Amino acid sequence: MPTRPDDRTYATALVTAATAAPSLHNAQPWRFRYLRAEHAVELRADLGRAMPRTDPDHRALHLGCGAALFNLRVAAAHAEERADTSLLPDPADPLLLATVRLAGTDQPDRDLLLLFPAIARRHTSRHPFQDEPIPADIRDTLSDAAEREGARLLFPEPWHVESLLNHVRDVEGRDTLDPERFEDIRQWTRTGVEAAVDGIPEGAFGPRRRAGRAPVRDFAGRRTVPGRPAADFESAPQLALLGTTHDRPEDWLRAGQALERVLLLATHHGLATSLTSHSLERHDLRELARDPGSAMGFVQMVLRLGYGPAGSETSRRPVSQVLEIV
Repeated sequence: MPTRPDDRTYATALVTAATAAPSLHNAQPWRFRYLRAEHAVELRADLGRAMPRTDPDHRALHLGCGAALFNLRVAAAHAEERADTSLLPDPADPLLLATVRLAGTDQPDRDLLLLFPAIARRHTSRHPFQDEPIPADIRDTLSDAAEREGARLLFPEPWHVESLLNHVRDVEGRDTLDPERFEDIRQWTRTGVEAAVDGIPEGAFGPRRRAGRAPVRDFAGRRTVPGRPAADFESAPQLALLGTTHDRPEDWLRAGQALERVLLLATHHGLATSLTSHSLERHDLRELARDPGSAMGFVQMVLRLGYGPAGSETSRRPVSQVLEIV
């Protein structure tokens, strides 16, 4: 077991990995506190980065924070630490989402260790994917990964994929009739900004869809982005549903951890990944997203997987802005 570096260096390394996680519109709705005496990390929600129009119940906020929590656990294993995690440990403080108590170990979780290099390589890809199918053994491996975190990952049948794609077209049409729905996107997209540390920069928009049916949200909206190319996307996208039995904040945090485990493992296996929560932001469409023949009670995220270009890196806030050491 290696000698632990000083507290600031150690905590900074953990939080740097944690904040590489995906979050809705890259809002990064988290804060961390490292407790020296207890050798523990607290994860807190940052409601200043919530989205009242898109995510009024903070479900997506919890998913993003859950993904960051999983990355922190992976980084702890890389540092040869055991991470004992408690979700929502204080009912009187709902913004305290998790406490992670760390202890040195000679036997770190090898499955988590395997995923550490993928943290830096995982990026949301808004590019076309190839038609090459994902092998069944990899799909099974990804489903097992979600189950280890208390969630389920299902690959829907063709009829169900058609239904999900129809939901995306439905919500895109609804949005055109409700200009306020674009307010969160306007707030969290960055066009012509070089030094942004959050949000979606125009370099990560990906090409404009010329043809195809991949459910990729166009963050440019009605705006023209000079020099942005157009491309043909896949006509039969490979989708997966990640969901939980219940739909409480604790379930959202578990789903976020499952989501990141799946994304990192997919990256490890050479897959490109993107997320589509657009239709899930509408209550009625989210209810329709689940397969009534499955045991999945609530769909938390729709994933698009395949072989194709890796996504563009999006900036993160400096660790000094999200980490407190006490």
